[in-house]
Amino acid sequence: MRAVRIHEFGGPEVMKLEDIERPVPAADEILINVYASGVNPTDWAIREGGNDVLRPYLTLPLTLGWDAAGVVEATGSDVTSLKKGDAVYGVPNFPGDGSYAEYCVAKASQFALKPESISFKEAAGVPLAGLTAWTALFEHGKLQPGQRILIQGASGGVGGFAVQFAKAKGAYVIGIASASNLNYLRQLGADEVIDYRSQPFDELVHNVDVVFEASPLRDNQERLKSVTVLKEGGIFVTANIDLPFNDTVLAALSRKQAKGELAVNQPRQDWLAEMAQLIDEGKVKVFVSKVFPLEQVAEAHRESQTWHVRGKLILEVRQE
Repeated sequence: MRAVRIHEFGGPEVMKLEDIERPVPAADEILINVYASGVNPTDWAIREGGNDVLRPYLTLPLTLGWDAAGVVEATGSDVTSLKKGDAVYGVPNFPGDGSYAEYCVAKASQFALKPESISFKEAAGVPLAGLTAWTALFEHGKLQPGQRILIQGASGGVGGFAVQFAKAKGAYVIGIASASNLNYLRQLGADEVIDYRSQPFDELVHNVDVVFEASPLRDNQERLKSVTVLKEGGIFVTANIDLPFNDTVLAALSRKQAKGELAVNQPRQDWLAEMAQLIDEGKVKVFVSKVFPLEQVAEAHRESQTWHVRGKLILEVRQE
């Protein structure tokens, strides 16, 4: 089978399209005939050698990609939740070989039936970003109907899902993005939008229950502003788990009896199923920015690394 592999860490040029053996699923795994894979910042962070959190898990050579949609080709002996022929979406094993390939294996618990109303290409853009947002909002942020949430980086892959999930669950959503993305945030359902360049959010927003840091900015000084907008007992959740809260931020949170949470993605089948239901009900939309063939994976990475992608970048592995 064809797969995009790296044998060394570095720039886009280290990715090679190779022929390798098709993987075999273990007892608790499924083999997925991959139709499409999402492209995420995690992919190129790993291609470059990873951060302090990821690096200990990386062994070369490896196949990139942790966002897949396709059809179950085979199941391990213990798998009962999915069967051969099911159209599925989910997150391949990490660490392990990923979804920039014609086939990949994954624990069955990390995949669910894909939303019926969207294509494989659209479905491939959901799992990693969607689960990151879901884990942050509901597992760590404990977000409830009627609560107020401020989402930083709201127009990105993770932030865009966070806006829609929060709205679908009845929260009041305030989204921060660049001026050119404010109308997009309104389309996603944000109740209020803020231009991070010209509007100081810490002067405009007060008494929010949850702040979700979905932006790529890693700066504990900036986090102090976020703490000021939290209400007493609020929760600050970040997807940037490679930058823990420093003592100054922890002290500021403590003064508000607020919590700081590092949201580690949890690839759960039940959450993927619930996300699929929201998509099929029309409450959540998937915005695909651009689709690349597998051969143009380097271009896809360069585009992702601009940090100016609205919606999702997709690799088409095989045509539907």
